[in-house]
Amino acid sequence: MITELDHDLTPDQWETLKALRTPVSMPRRLNRHVLESLAGQELVEMHGDLPAITAKGRKVLIRGSSRLLDVAA
Repeated sequence: MITELDHDLTPDQWETLKALRTPVSMPRRLNRHVLESLAGQELVEMHGDLPAITAKGRKVLIRGSSRLLDVAA
């Protein structure tokens, strides 16, 4: 198992990563604290005031989505 992709993210962090998948679906106001915590984990990078999901963030989101399905069931 690749442990570098195992992240224990909060629901707000998961929702923010999901929102950043496509810029069209990105809400106007994202929680700055959540963005900073994701940037600290190299899952999001900031371009000025605009956040963007990183390649690592996409991998975490894809890998974590199967765990999220278990929680929803």
